[in-house]
Order: sequence, then structure tokens, then C-alpha cells
Amino acid sequence: MPRKKPFSVKQKKKQLQDKRERKRGLQDGLRSSSNSRSGSRERREEQTDTSDGESVTHHIRRLNQQPSQGLGPRGYDPNRYRLHFERDSREEVERRKRAAREQVLQPVSAEVLELDIREVYQPGSVLDFPRRPPWSYEMSKEQLMSQEERSFQDYLGKIHGAYPSEKLSYFEHNLETWRQLWRVLEMSDIVLLITDIRHPVVNFPPALYEYVTGELGLALVLVLNKVDLAPPALVVAWKHYFHQHYPQLHVVLFTSFPRDPRTPQDPSSVLKKSRRRGRGWTRALGPEQLLRACEAITVGKVDLSSWREKIARDVAGATWGNGSGEEEEEEDGPAVLVEQQTDSAMEPTGPTRERYKDGVVTIGCVGFPNVGKSSLINGLVGRKVVSVSRTPGHTRYFQTYFLTPSVKLCDCPGLIFPSLLPRQLQVLAGIYPIAQIQEPYTAVGYLASRIPVQALLHLRHPEAEDPSAEHPWCAWDICEAWAEKRGYKTAKAARNDVYRAANSLLRLAVDGRLSLCFHPPGYSEQKGTWESHPETTELVVLQGRVGPAGDEEEEEEEELSSSCEEEGEEDRDADEEGEGDEETPTSAPGSSLAGRNPYALLGEDEC
Repeated sequence: MPRKKPFSVKQKKKQLQDKRERKRGLQDGLRSSSNSRSGSRERREEQTDTSDGESVTHHIRRLNQQPSQGLGPRGYDPNRYRLHFERDSREEVERRKRAAREQVLQPVSAEVLELDIREVYQPGSVLDFPRRPPWSYEMSKEQLMSQEERSFQDYLGKIHGAYPSEKLSYFEHNLETWRQLWRVLEMSDIVLLITDIRHPVVNFPPALYEYVTGELGLALVLVLNKVDLAPPALVVAWKHYFHQHYPQLHVVLFTSFPRDPRTPQDPSSVLKKSRRRGRGWTRALGPEQLLRACEAITVGKVDLSSWREKIARDVAGATWGNGSGEEEEEEDGPAVLVEQQTDSAMEPTGPTRERYKDGVVTIGCVGFPNVGKSSLINGLVGRKVVSVSRTPGHTRYFQTYFLTPSVKLCDCPGLIFPSLLPRQLQVLAGIYPIAQIQEPYTAVGYLASRIPVQALLHLRHPEAEDPSAEHPWCAWDICEAWAEKRGYKTAKAARNDVYRAANSLLRLAVDGRLSLCFHPPGYSEQKGTWESHPETTELVVLQGRVGPAGDEEEEEEEELSSSCEEEGEEDRDADEEGEGDEETPTSAPGSSLAGRNPYALLGEDEC
């Protein structure tokens, strides 16, 4: 009898995973693709690599994967909204690690920080976004979904056929998430495109601008969010850049937690976090500008006086607020009615719809992950009503919120459009989840060559005996020095945990404490002009007027947990780190509240 070979627990676990994968693939092969509830459903092996399914399991990694033995109750698929990532080869990961150890970092010039939108999206190319194919009321629901899936596969095939995968940025391959965008655009009267002021051209797909303003004929409002993370002169320069290249845009500046730019920022305070106590959400900068933009768009067709009255009440409340804490504020605040409609994105809607139906303006909030869509809604409401997280994909389906009886907000899941953006910049922009990175050192080197990370964090070179001596830095050295300073050690050998340190540095960058801001073309030559621009002075005064004066602030050194997540932090985009559902009152899909104003039913006058 032959001797048995050793069989480890890890091998047994891999064997069971492969068995489950084969079983799921067989079950899906017995079902027709037209009956699939999701564009992310596993498909049979004969389909191409451009599919958003999992036929090529060695190339695709799945996030938010839920165990399933078929469709759940009422035909619900728990994996409808999972994210997909292309798996890097082992050779590519090792090559990047060697480069992180060997390549000496050199500071880049200011011109390198200038980012042109034409280099990222190449307008007029196949780097578009999927459109909903034509349909008619004579089509059944299964026929409509099958047609949408075929159209989506053609869309993916064109992109992957024109650009190699290593040149393409990561973008959304889940048809179900794109259906959420279709539904939000169909039901909106005004579309808000939220971008991060640190890199707004990354979050501004020109194809969406052409579609909304051209084919749909809707007004598009560009929201430059998180303006407190960039110098006022740079904010004004980006505003004029978009006005010049996209004349139909309405540009609004916004931040949920403004701070006084006249107060000098201490570079050594990177690890200091401010805990605001009091009515923090009511001090948001931008609701008044957004109201004026909506008034100019609606031209008196909708009564927005209730919105203006709400802003006045919020400002007055923030003035006399006694800093009793957010919990008391949330308990005493009025209820905000929510319509959570996870299946309505699948229902056909008419090709034309009445604008401002029943005297209500619907404002759709769209944009990339981590740009602050949910935080913007909280800032408009004046308190937290939407669960937010820095993890991309936290919002998985659209919800509607009545701000006032005549204003309805619609929060869309974050969508990543195809582009030619470097993967390192996607990571630093918060688009690509840091937890899914197999090799984070390249992104750290990308960051350190553009901002002085070593000086900001007061790092000591791991090979330096004399702290005053100059030593060349590489990405690995920065991670090792940060691990030494923070005390990150491996469990077995107690070596410096450079992987954990790299993740920690990337989270500081996404959080804005290591702020990397890109500039519009020509900004370096005209920097003095923008710094003396009248709008720059006006923005400084405005931020100082609504800044943190009157709020109680405490500063303490930030601590990182073993998983590199920040615990208990009241962050501008990370009030909750969980992946759970939004903790807001919801109504069941298809209830009588859908499609009408709940305030009329309840007899409420205001939110």
C-alpha cells in the first residue's frame, strides 16, 4: 500500500473552496442567463474574460462575496452588489516589491502635479460608461434584463479590446450597480456630480457630462467637495478650470466639516485628530450655494422657500448650540423619511417623465466612491441620516431622502468609470480599497515622491546611525521607518511589519492627513494670480465665518488598530467602518410611499 502524502489544513481548505466553486458553476449552468438577477452572476466557462462574472476565477477576486445556494427569498441574490478586482500575478507583485526596495525616490516638480482630464479619460474614445439599451413596454422583464446584459458585455468587450488590462484602471464590472445609476438619472430633475477637490478631474468623467446635459437635457451641478483639504487658491483655480472647459456646469464648493484656513496648519499634527463636539453637521459650507444653483435651474417652477428656511434654522441652531454632543442632537432632531428601493432599479420606467412632479424637485447625487456623497447629504440635512464609510462600495443601492416637502435627495452608490488612471493614484484617491492591495509599497513611493512624507512624519532612516546625515530613501525604507516609529511588529519574529505600515500610510493619505493635491494645467505659472484672486479672499472669509469657532475641539494622538483601521474616529468620511446596511428608518420596497411625497400622507410640514 503506497504511503500517504502529507495534506495540510490549508490544502484541505483550498480543496473545499474549489469544490464549492465547481458546484456553483454547475447550478448556474442549469439556469438560463436571462433569468439572472444580477450582472455579477457566475457564468459558464465558454464566456470571455471580459465578462463581469467569475468564469476566470484565477483572474478575478471577489469582495463582499456571500455564500449562496441559489436565489434567496423573493428571488433575491445576496451577491448582486459585490465588487470585482483583477488579480495581479505573483511575478508582477514580486517585481513591484523589488522596485520598492531598490528605486531611490526623487521629488517631482510642481508641473508633474498638474493633471489634465484629457490624459485620464481621452474624450471620444471607448472609455465611456454603459447606457441603458432601448426598450418597449411590450418586452417582458426577462427580455429586458437579458438585453441589458448583452449590451453590457459588448461594452466591456470594446474597452478590453482597445486597451490592455495593465493600462486600464480598475472600474466597475457589476451590471447591477450600473442599473442603480440608470435609475437615479431617470428619476432626477437635477444631477449633482460630487468630486474630491484634491483630484477633481479623476472624479469627473466627461462622458457622463455629455450624456446628462446632452441626451437627457438635465442640469448638472459639479460639487467640489472637501474644500477644507486644499488651499483656497487651488480651489478657485479648479472652479475656473471647469467653468472654462464645461460651460453648462454649475459649480458649487462644499465641505461637511469646514475649518478656518487662516489658522496655520502644523505639519507635525498629522497624527492629531480633532474630535468635534456640538452641532458639527450644521456648520457645513456649501448648502447656501447649492440652494442658489437649484433656484437658478428651476426658475421658480418649484417652491424652495422651505429649503431656505431650513438653512436659516440650521445656521441659527449652530450659533446658539451649547455643544451638548451629537447624540442629543440626533435624538432631538426631526425624523427624515427614507425610501429604500433596492428593486426599483430593475423596473422599466417611461422614456419621458414629468419634471418637478407634484411640485417636488428630485436631486440625484452621483460620483465615485469616497468623494463624500453620503456626507454631503448629512451636511444638507444638518445631522447624520446616512451611514458613511471610507471603504469603497459601502453604499450599495440608491435611497431617497426628503430634505423638505419640496426637495428630495437621491443617494447613488459610488461608481468607478473606466479611465487610464495609474493604479497608485486610484489607491490614494480612495477608489481602490486598501484592504485589497497585494503590494502597497508602490503607492507609498508614489505619495512620498510628491509630498515630503519623511519630514511630515519625522521619520528616521532605518540604516542611519547619525539622524542628521542625509540618506537616500526608497518606498520600503519609508514603510520600515514608519513601522519602527509606530511599533508595528510581526507576530513570530518581531520584525518591523512593513506591510501594515504601508497600509497605515495609505489610510492617512486617503483620510486627508497626508494631503496630496493635484493642480489644473498651468497652475504653477499662475499661482500668484490665483492667490491674489478676489474669490480666494472671499473663500477664506467664508470658511472663517462658518469654521469651527464655537465648537469644542479636542486633539489627541491617533492610534491604529491591528487591522490598520482607525477606531472610534469621527471622520469626515468614515463615521462608521462597518459594511452593514445604513442605520436609517426604511420603508419596504414597493410600499405606498414610493412615487409620492410622504409629507402629504403624514401631514408633516418640514423635515
